[in-house]
Amino acid sequence: MDRRTFVVLVGATCLLEPLALRAQQAGKVFRIGVLAPFTGAPPGGRIDLKEFRIGLRDLGWVEGKNLVIEIRWAGVNPHRQRELAAELKALPVALILAFGTTTIRAARDGAPGLPIVMVNAGDPVCSKFVASLARPGGDLTGTSAAGEEVLAKQVELLSAAVPQLKRVCVVMNSANPANGFFFDVMSLRARTLGVTLDRIDVASAGELDKAIARAKGGALVIVNDPMFYPRLVHIVEVTLRSQVPSIFGAREYVDAGGLLSYTSSNAWHWRSAASFVDRILKGAKPADIAVEQPTKFELAVNLKAAKALGITVPQSLLQRADDVIQ
Repeated sequence: MDRRTFVVLVGATCLLEPLALRAQQAGKVFRIGVLAPFTGAPPGGRIDLKEFRIGLRDLGWVEGKNLVIEIRWAGVNPHRQRELAAELKALPVALILAFGTTTIRAARDGAPGLPIVMVNAGDPVCSKFVASLARPGGDLTGTSAAGEEVLAKQVELLSAAVPQLKRVCVVMNSANPANGFFFDVMSLRARTLGVTLDRIDVASAGELDKAIARAKGGALVIVNDPMFYPRLVHIVEVTLRSQVPSIFGAREYVDAGGLLSYTSSNAWHWRSAASFVDRILKGAKPADIAVEQPTKFELAVNLKAAKALGITVPQSLLQRADDVIQ
């Protein structure tokens, strides 16, 4: 074989190798895990994988063809969440999607070394999930709820809805590692509004009624948390019965009769999660994929709840609302 023929053969081989690799990848079925704290539709939960599946399908991933999704409904017990994360890793799965801060932490601890796609993480930097949003630097990446901005804005909106408001209680899941940072940010905003902020940590859903009762005479922020969500209907009923004006971190509370909600779109978080999964399955490392934050937030106002609470919502706030329920 002369030199020219050898060079041509080597070049052809190099060109064919990527094609062969792509063909091999095309025939491979990837298995991914989903770790979620609850299931079903309100009032039982709000994890709806419809948007995630649509996002995957738009990127060429079809269940039963080149993708298998292993779902584990983990509840809110951290020990159980870690067990299920370890179970998913042992299957094995290529990565785990985890919803919410406490579940993300359980996935990281229960499946060390496995790529984790965060969905709606409160503050991944403060929670020590990533080194920074731009350069995560580890095994985790995904979407952040931009928690500090959302929660500070919730205090502002609640103050706008209830003129002369002097005291606001914030109900938080004591197991959430980002609470201290969030509360500090909210306190800064409250001080500029002349509002006193009281933090109420609860360790279980059974403590919620007493926590709401402590807010009588003021107002209430119910932070978006998997512990609270399955009891959203009950929580709304107690806030109305106790005459406590409240703002919530999920739109479904307002649909159930709550006064206000201010939050990012869950559909956006799950569509974005599909993009992260696509990139990781194609070889990208979580450490190199920047965490994404929502750019649009929605304010919903329930005028029926306002009437029940004896509140006249200012027209200026209604004009800012994305949705007003009569």
